[in-house]
Amino acid sequence: MTYAPPIRDMQFTLDKVIGADRLAQTDLFADATPDTVEAILLEAGKLSAEVLAPVNRDGDLTPARLENGVVRASPGFAEAYKAIAEGGWVGMNADPEHGGMGLPMILTTAVGEMMNSACLALALNPLMTQGQIEALEHHASDEIKELYLPKLTSGEWTGTMNLTEPQAGSDVGALRSKAEPQGDGTYKVTGQKVYITWGDHDVAENICHLVLARLPDGVPGTKGISLFLVPKFLPDENGNPGVANTLKPISLEHKLGLHGSPTAVMEFEGATGWMVGPEHGGMAAMFTMMNNARLGVGVQGLGIAEAAYQKALAYAQDRVQGATMVSDTNTILDHADVRRMLMQMKALTGTARAICLDTAFSLDMARASSGDEAAKWKARGAFLTPIAKAFGTDVGSEVADLGIQVHGGMGYIEETGAAQYARDVRVTRIYEGTNGIQAMDLVGRKLMDGGTAGEALLGEIEATAKAARADYPDLADALQDAGETLASTMDWLLKAEMNDRFAGSVPFLRAFALVLGGHYLLRGAMAQDSRLPLAQFHILQLMPQAAALCAAVVQGAAPLYALDAEALAS
Repeated sequence: MTYAPPIRDMQFTLDKVIGADRLAQTDLFADATPDTVEAILLEAGKLSAEVLAPVNRDGDLTPARLENGVVRASPGFAEAYKAIAEGGWVGMNADPEHGGMGLPMILTTAVGEMMNSACLALALNPLMTQGQIEALEHHASDEIKELYLPKLTSGEWTGTMNLTEPQAGSDVGALRSKAEPQGDGTYKVTGQKVYITWGDHDVAENICHLVLARLPDGVPGTKGISLFLVPKFLPDENGNPGVANTLKPISLEHKLGLHGSPTAVMEFEGATGWMVGPEHGGMAAMFTMMNNARLGVGVQGLGIAEAAYQKALAYAQDRVQGATMVSDTNTILDHADVRRMLMQMKALTGTARAICLDTAFSLDMARASSGDEAAKWKARGAFLTPIAKAFGTDVGSEVADLGIQVHGGMGYIEETGAAQYARDVRVTRIYEGTNGIQAMDLVGRKLMDGGTAGEALLGEIEATAKAARADYPDLADALQDAGETLASTMDWLLKAEMNDRFAGSVPFLRAFALVLGGHYLLRGAMAQDSRLPLAQFHILQLMPQAAALCAAVVQGAAPLYALDAEALAS
């Protein structure tokens, strides 16, 4: 089966659910007209279906490999990456001053979904570069911007993010990498970084590493960390790749999935680098890239969910097995349990798509606005970001797993391709901040405003329920009740001790996402009658889980510690 870009669903979500046409009414994104959006989606869909999807299986069967200190990409990846770069897709939302298109993040998000569906292992490469571009735009010196941004934006050079060390994973402050000033504006960076996505490869002429390291006077913890740009090849006087820097990949990880994406252990041996941002301000600068990447990773989960759903649906339409009670085709599509799985896959995927697009839309509106209006949109986007990352990737795993189940025994056989989706997507729930950390961020940092941003979203949910009451009273009432339960649960969290918040953070995030799904899908049903059955399924069969999840939230941390370490081990 080939991948079919869901452009109609994307456009419907953009237009009727999110109201993304408001972006074209701003000065910043005036060029993002409906015609432009449609043209971009169609071209990106063509690239994804015709260029990226055909190399996806090759990446799985023939992983990237390390040969004589150089990583060789999977078959076809270099040509496919070249098509991405030459099409201008890397620099979609980059500053036009450096060769970017200056388009809104919501379009990058939609295009990212299609690329992730087609070949997630390769799509990781431009995602890392896009995050680096944003970090440099916000924090780098003018000299660095002038030299590096045009190359990164064009895709001639690619970017990576180097945070994790063997002893410093989620606790970034425990890193040991060091940077020593040389007195000429450069630094010698020394240390080892692990889990570096596309840390080395042969699909582009240079690789630019953003590396967290500690200056000699850097205090312990995250407050003593600085950020450095360390290229694989040092630019010569003409800005072209020159002599090799003193850094190298020393191994590639053998992973469950994403075999076509080289995940490197990188060794920096007094490598020449330049500081990005102020001294000891590395975490703030890196978070610019990380926040960009967290939404992008949520979209990775979304992309896999869509691809896994398409494959499962096609199999169910063809597989004849047993008599059914609703038709004489006898395909498994008409068995009730298979229908249940497919409906769940479709509803969860649609919810994840709306959440990711709405997050991007909020960030775009923040950039396009000013003053209090910009602050409101920024807070909205910040609140939605951990939900987009965690729920999007949870959905990717869940839908991929259901896809295997729809295939039955054939789903467990690698040749069908259903298992690859489950293997490839699994890591997305771990990297860029585990989903547990995203949930903790939601109930921690994101409630530091006293719940203002969350309450605003709950107000939107309530408005949808009121608007739907005349035509769909049962759905409206269910959404209203779910929103009220969510509101009371958030009030409980605001009054709770922090560890009690953390204990209920994962179910709270899930509950919020499910209720948002009811909100988005009901908006879609009000705009188009044919979408009503999916909204009914979600609101009446999936969204009720939110009440049970909220009941778990308010139990606090006590149940988690009822067994001590000795009892857990017995």
